[in-house]
Formats: sequence, structure tokens, C-alpha cells
Amino acid sequence: MTRIDFAFGAPDRLRMACQVVRKRFLAGQRLVVYCRDGSRLAAFDRMLWAFDDTSFVPHVLANDPLAPETPVVLTAGDPQQAAQAARPADGADQPLPWLLNLDNECPPGFDAFERLLEIVSDDPDDKHAARQRWRVYLNAGHTPQSHDLSRQPSGD
Repeated sequence: MTRIDFAFGAPDRLRMACQVVRKRFLAGQRLVVYCRDGSRLAAFDRMLWAFDDTSFVPHVLANDPLAPETPVVLTAGDPQQAAQAARPADGADQPLPWLLNLDNECPPGFDAFERLLEIVSDDPDDKHAARQRWRVYLNAGHTPQSHDLSRQPSGD
């Protein structure tokens, strides 16, 4: 069953998502980042290029020919299809990469992934959408885990 982790209390959802993606990349974890909102996904793409002067997180859109060789793949489409398209040629027997959801809705096919990450800011609309997703996951038989970012040190 998919492990679902919600990180609440992020001062800035996209910036925190960049930090999470960088941390997972440095740990050798492949990620699919999902968001149907093209402008939010484009903003996240730009932010990954520039959020930190001293680090770089290799990433491409799911339809890029380099997707199988790139550890972070961004998609506004079906995350499972993006994960399959981004799968290295020698990785047919490997589990799907982790999924980071930046959309306001639950990602389609999320339960095919080993792990789903949700980042939630203090914005009231963001918190409301996160509560709705939490309920969907509960109703689907999952037990989401909650992590309070406001109680953690601000350093990476």
C-alpha cells in the first residue's frame, strides 16, 4: 500500500517542494512531480532552476526524450504514464518512483506509487484543499502520515 506523507506548515509550498525534491535527489530517489495546473508546474520548473545558487536538481518534463535518464520528471498528465515513460531501460523490475503532488486534487493512480508526498502551506485555500485530499486518501483505505514543518528547524 502507498505510504502517504503530508508536510503541513510550509511557509512557501513551492519552495519547500524544491527543498524536498533536492533532498530526495541527493538520496538517489527518483521522483515524479504532478500538477495539472500548467502555470504552477511551470513556476515550479523555473524555481527548481534558481531556488538555490549552490545546487542543481536535474529535471525535465515527462515528454522530454531525456526523461528516462533524469531523476525528477514533471507532469501535468497521468503520473503513472509519466513514471513509465521516465523508467530507465534497465529498470523494468524497479518500483515506480515516488510521487510529489503539487495539485489541489489527488493525483490519478497515486496508489500505484510506493510513496506519495504532499506539501501544504499555511494558506487557508491550500489547507482546505489538503484536508479534502486527506479525506479522499482515508476513504480509499490509506492512513496518511502528518508532519508539522512549523516545529522543525528552518535549515535544510
